Amino acid sequence: MSDPHSPLPAPLTVEPPSTVAKVTAELRRRIFEGELEGGSPIREVALADALGVARSTVREALTVLVAEGLATRAPHRGVTVARPEAGSVRDVCRARLVLEGAGVGRWASAPEASRAAVREALTAYTRAVADGGSYQELNERHLAFHVSLVGLTGSPRLVAMEESLVGELKVALAQVARLRRNAHDQADTHLALLDLLEDGDTESAQVFLTDHLAGAEMDILEALDLC
Repeated sequence: MSDPHSPLPAPLTVEPPSTVAKVTAELRRRIFEGELEGGSPIREVALADALGVARSTVREALTVLVAEGLATRAPHRGVTVARPEAGSVRDVCRARLVLEGAGVGRWASAPEASRAAVREALTAYTRAVADGGSYQELNERHLAFHVSLVGLTGSPRLVAMEESLVGELKVALAQVARLRRNAHDQADTHLALLDLLEDGDTESAQVFLTDHLAGAEMDILEALDLC
């Protein structure tokens, strides 16, 4: 029985996002949506003036982006938006295959909630396609489906790794978006993958995923003339 004279616990409070976090989120949005092109400089003074924040705030936000691989910092050159390179695109796609393949292999033994998350992610994607969603929205929904596959492993660390890879990939996809504004969606392809999983044919699903990611890698490389 609790002691009525014991001090009450302090009420929980949720701190609002810091100014640095808000600026970081805005810069991510501009990069992912192609407003800031790969290789373009990010000027601290101009950005601070445009956003109405201190230069130190912008500097901290840029440090976060550099740590995430979305920007690069060079002596005497400042910070620039990361430019997709063939080697990094290939490496990201191959790392994704390891993580997503691990999830596909766990489909049968994964909790029902994890399998339901995969279905829901695909439903959200196909709904966005049917509703005529923007290129950026389709990319978000598409990649969220792939993250949900890693969720089948039950490992938050592996999911975090996939999310980091997806963040890097978005930089390349933003460049592809400018080159292929009429790019077709791949919802039907993902429905076929889910059908294989639902049928319990994880071996064919693994082959399907391997081919799918290899094709995605080549599409990005060709669109960016990195082959």
